[in-house]
Amino acid sequence: MPRRRRPALILLVVLVALGCLALGWWQWTRYEATGGTGQNLGYALQWPLFAAFSVYAYRRFVQLEEVAAEPESAAATADRSQAREIPADILPPRPAALVSDDIDPATSEYNRYLAELHAGDTDRSTA
Repeated sequence: MPRRRRPALILLVVLVALGCLALGWWQWTRYEATGGTGQNLGYALQWPLFAAFSVYAYRRFVQLEEVAAEPESAAATADRSQAREIPADILPPRPAALVSDDIDPATSEYNRYLAELHAGDTDRSTA
């Protein structure tokens, strides 16, 4: 498969890297100034790392895109689908609801009332 050219993305990465390096230089000059602090030195060292990360992220993006573009064999696809199945015994059983015959009469009446409301309620989601 031919390599794709991405001029807009390459331009963006170059602009981001140059911007980060410019900000690092600016923080370095602030550090060397009379009122410069250790915080300025920290930022002066941090901005070039951001520039390097933008280049690394672009490079990784290209690598992952090339891997995704490669056709897969049927065996690899079958292996991956089997790996996604969850074994039946991995999860604990669901707890069962406790059934009790000695329910409070007020609760039983309230439940009957709710059941009547539900029976008389119309489905408004389809309207």
